[in-house]
Amino acid sequence: MGLAMTIITFLFFTTLVIVLTWWITRGTNLDTDEGYFLAGRSLTGIFIAGSLLLTNLSTEQLIGLNAGSFNEGLSVMCWEVVAGMSLVVLALVFLPRYLKSGIATIPQFLEERYGSSVRAITAGIFIVAYMLILLPFVLYLGAKGLNGMLGLETMFALTELQTIWAVIIFIAVLGGGYAIWGGMRAIAVSDTLNGAGLLVGGLMITYFSIQVVAGDEGGWMGAYEKIKAADADAFQSLGKADEGTHWPTLFTGVLLLNFFYWCTNQQIIQRTFGAKNLAEGQKGVLLAAFFKILAPLVLVLPGIIAAYLVISAQDAEMVAAVGTNDKGEWIADRAYGALVTRVLPDWLLGFFAAVVVGSILSTFNSVLNSAATLFSLDVYKQYLNPQASTKTIVRSGQVCSFVVAVFAVVAAPNIFYGRDSVFGFFQTLNGVYFIPLLAIIMIGMFNRYADEKSALITLLTGLGLMVIGTFFTGEVADAGTAGWLKDYFGSPFHYMGGVFALLIVLQLGLSSIGMRRAEPYIQVDAGLVDLTPWKPAPYVGAALITLVVGIYIYFAT
Repeated sequence: MGLAMTIITFLFFTTLVIVLTWWITRGTNLDTDEGYFLAGRSLTGIFIAGSLLLTNLSTEQLIGLNAGSFNEGLSVMCWEVVAGMSLVVLALVFLPRYLKSGIATIPQFLEERYGSSVRAITAGIFIVAYMLILLPFVLYLGAKGLNGMLGLETMFALTELQTIWAVIIFIAVLGGGYAIWGGMRAIAVSDTLNGAGLLVGGLMITYFSIQVVAGDEGGWMGAYEKIKAADADAFQSLGKADEGTHWPTLFTGVLLLNFFYWCTNQQIIQRTFGAKNLAEGQKGVLLAAFFKILAPLVLVLPGIIAAYLVISAQDAEMVAAVGTNDKGEWIADRAYGALVTRVLPDWLLGFFAAVVVGSILSTFNSVLNSAATLFSLDVYKQYLNPQASTKTIVRSGQVCSFVVAVFAVVAAPNIFYGRDSVFGFFQTLNGVYFIPLLAIIMIGMFNRYADEKSALITLLTGLGLMVIGTFFTGEVADAGTAGWLKDYFGSPFHYMGGVFALLIVLQLGLSSIGMRRAEPYIQVDAGLVDLTPWKPAPYVGAALITLVVGIYIYFAT
């Protein structure tokens, strides 16, 4: 009965999202590049917020961050809370400039600011990174998470690898349908619907987990006191010196990775380019910032509760489900799935599985759409077929989505299967291109004289330094924390901060010795959307930053 109910609720919610997405987006014009890639610049704040959140939230957060909090406690909230501050900067500083330029991709902005060669190289970097790093990671960790949560391996009598292949193909086919045939509007709508489901489902996991810990001793405060009595550092916001998210990293790699991801990463901010106007864009981004600040309730607290149940309470079901590795260490990646199975009733398990699949699909189809946008507008239209009609451009994006999806499906198990530290390995790969791109974008935003040659030299130098720091540290597998990198910098995040600072100095230095524009760069208003800002935006932004600082101070002791 339990299995049947799980399957029924899973199919019901998944089908409901598909039907509602079709109903809401029917009649959308997908024959133009703006209609397909940017939803016809018609997105309102609620859809922008929903799409931002669900493009980001997937199993790498649900499983990865909760695994982090299982080991390190509350300090891993930095990946969510600091993101809220980065979104405030996006709303108030970056978004007005993006919408003023009327761009559809970050490489377009870089061409406007520097030149065509920078656009071509950055577009290529994004597409390759999405195809061989981000999408395979999302597919692999999503498949592994669902397998652990629902026991698919046992249910279908398959090996672990066979199960992972089957789930990866299922997700790719369903997600590809949204991205290839539905365009950005279908993605934004389905993201919002799945976002509501994830919020409700995630909060249910937290609620039921608190009830299990508290028992008869009363709700949140009872659970809080029990966990803190068992582990005084569980709710310490600044982390300990031997942890990856110790407080100094907040000002180096953690800050920079968050800043790049939320302010300049095509995969994330493409939905803001589709804003109906600046005011709606700012509303959506700031609403997303608010939910990111509260996200630890779903993405961090369950991991802390799981650690208490396993280590302190010795809950037999949780101990058996989490298990230990060959070194006798708890397998933290299993903590969230074990908790879900432990606390959720059978009739809700299928609903939550559908929500998890929705979060995976959201990231997958959004990245596919971004890759298609980059290829169609920055490569195909720019170099391969400049005279192409808008319909041909859209078709090239659909073909690109299909090709990228196939490569990602093939790459996912081959790149990540069998690795002990999948999340750490993924973060090291991200840093390779995050840091160099952020450096030239920041200079391009705030220095009007740096030229194309200085940007290219800085970009290529940064890629080289990050490759060295990532792959030549003595040990790649454990997030680059071994060898000379740890000896000299203490943390890979500090290395990222050092490289970023060096690249800023390098590009400014090159500009000062002659690699500079003859005339200062002046941004031209494309006139595509109303740029009247949302009047409360600065005050809302200030309140959100104050909230972040307050949370850190409150949990600092």
